[in-house]
Amino acid sequence: MTTPSELLPATRRALLHRIAVAQREGRAPSLVAAVARDGELVWTGSRTSVDGHGPDENVQYRIGSITKTFTAVLVLRLRDEGLLDLGDPLEKYLPGTGVGEVTIAELLAHTGGLAAETPGEWWERSSAALRPTLADVLGEQPFRHPVGRRHHYSNPGYTLLGSLVAAVRGVSWEEALRGEILEPLGLSRTSVKAEAPHAGGWAVHPYADVLLPEPNEDLGLMAPAGQLWSTTGDLAAFGAFLLTGDDRVLSAESVREMRTPAAPTLPGDWDAAYGLGMQVLRREGRTLAGHTGSLPGFVAGLWLNEEDGLVSVTLTNCTSGLPAATVAADLLEIVAEAEPRIPEPWRPLPEVDAAVLGLAGPWYWGTQIVALRLTAHGGVELGPAAGGGRRSRFRKNGDGTWTGLDGYYAGEVLRVVRRHDGSVSHLDLGSFVFTRTPYGVDAPVPGGVDPEGWRGLPQ
Repeated sequence: MTTPSELLPATRRALLHRIAVAQREGRAPSLVAAVARDGELVWTGSRTSVDGHGPDENVQYRIGSITKTFTAVLVLRLRDEGLLDLGDPLEKYLPGTGVGEVTIAELLAHTGGLAAETPGEWWERSSAALRPTLADVLGEQPFRHPVGRRHHYSNPGYTLLGSLVAAVRGVSWEEALRGEILEPLGLSRTSVKAEAPHAGGWAVHPYADVLLPEPNEDLGLMAPAGQLWSTTGDLAAFGAFLLTGDDRVLSAESVREMRTPAAPTLPGDWDAAYGLGMQVLRREGRTLAGHTGSLPGFVAGLWLNEEDGLVSVTLTNCTSGLPAATVAADLLEIVAEAEPRIPEPWRPLPEVDAAVLGLAGPWYWGTQIVALRLTAHGGVELGPAAGGGRRSRFRKNGDGTWTGLDGYYAGEVLRVVRRHDGSVSHLDLGSFVFTRTPYGVDAPVPGGVDPEGWRGLPQ
């Protein structure tokens, strides 16, 4: 019998075929990939141009902007500890930058209007000595767009966030990273500088099968935007953390916040968005969260999907030509389609509050019928009794109220309003009144209810 943690031979072959095609068509010196399911590494694979040398899940590659997600975790930790608020202006903690009106949330979501790159030489291939201060990173004209109006990816913005972490913590960004993320999560093969065994970075000539070594620069102040080296094994574990949280580092609620789109998107529908330090992508009916990364000589992709409990990673050591993020998304899709997640058995709630149980069932917002259902840990869910419509989960606050976790009512407070005799009158949710009958006459329905009640229309 195949256990849920094992992949079927056909699935493993499909994964190997995908990376083999990618390495050959992308003309990459090497490629290494991994898939984790429900927090467990279930597949690793690699392809290489060097006979007898196959990188495994412990070989380091540079991961570029996936570093930004690590930096964002450090900032969210400061918020959760009450040391800052995401709505605070940068100036409050890091004065004198000249861009202090930008908020921390805007920096996390790349909506601060800052330039995409630093002034002067290409920072990824030049010495950090050219940018010894934040003024050098930002330049004389740091803004490209009005603050908060649009998503514009900014590497200098994440340099500011790294400096913010250092200023609030009183230690370097690297020290905070190591002590607050890498060590608690056991990511022993993730580091600021390369640690053997590691791959070398290469440029592949676009019209000839020849190589050119890429420089390996220390990024200095820009490190929080793209410095890190890591492995598929470590990134798979990091991705699992980004799915479920870990109270030693960041709660499940906070990592879910990171995966939620926070930057403006196109009106109507969207296929790609940005959360707080994480990219969000809709692909083949699934919502993927993660990040892409690149530095001269390296391309990387990390994706995770909550519904399937999957994490996929692809790392390669060529400057361009191989779409690592696309390959990682394909790997996730292969497993999800070939071996759908086996759901956990249904189990009754371990305990239930009788008063809350009495609230379960149908309620009416005007004439629209919704159902309130009980969930684990004293939570509730409110949504359409049938069909589509607004649906949100709520967590228990401990004072007889619940706060929305997702959907339209995220952050809104659900309250039970009682009559003088203690019986339930109605539910109040963000000014909406939910009654047990359509436009219940004994509840404070906004605008009132016609005293003559429901009636027919004379013919």
